[in-house]
Amino acid sequence: MQLFFDRHLAFDNATFLIEANESNHILRVLRKNKGDIIFVTNGMGDVCKAEISNIISKRCEINILETFSEPPLPYDLHIAIAPTKSADRFEYFLEKSTEIGITEISPIISENSERKRLNNSRCQKIIQSAMKQSQRCHLPKLNELRDFKTFINSNFDGYNTCIAHCEDDQKRLFQSERRKHDKILILIGPEGDFSPEEIKLALSQGFKAVSLGDKRLRTETAGIVACAITSYS
Repeated sequence: MQLFFDRHLAFDNATFLIEANESNHILRVLRKNKGDIIFVTNGMGDVCKAEISNIISKRCEINILETFSEPPLPYDLHIAIAPTKSADRFEYFLEKSTEIGITEISPIISENSERKRLNNSRCQKIIQSAMKQSQRCHLPKLNELRDFKTFINSNFDGYNTCIAHCEDDQKRLFQSERRKHDKILILIGPEGDFSPEEIKLALSQGFKAVSLGDKRLRTETAGIVACAITSYS
């Protein structure tokens, strides 16, 4: 199944006009033609099997042949993570976490953060591409970049909240916390780790200190490992 994305996809009518950028990918990059069968999702679990019926102003018009839904992930994983100094490494995290399975991503600015700006539009495109490539039909939510203190004071009712840091404090295994609850939020810091003050603040807000293993991981690797643990626990 070759999957395409249009967040405005609706099944109210038998036909639908796919937005320009995705139409360009379908027609010019993949060289699809009238009569070809494609699959389109709106990123909210809804999918249609459709036939390209017409090309209107360089946009694909599709005939919806069949509709179905993909169930959501059996868990709700929210990762709040400090973007890495190297944009490529953070983009790698976005791609791989989407492929493995994640529901929400919150980029955060920590005291030791080296990257304090983010191209949100580019990040969205990377997540969309990874969703299509992995044939997932639920698009992870990407939040705007926020500073740590603003984020930590948000409402996380219903979540099992954790912080992964590198200090030699007593920590619980993330696997054990994952098994306790299907809604989990984990904080992952920058290359220089969270500051002692940030760790103290998180713990005072009810976050539990967790370990992702006995080795020190890069920021993006820690995010991917958290996804893998959550997915396969």
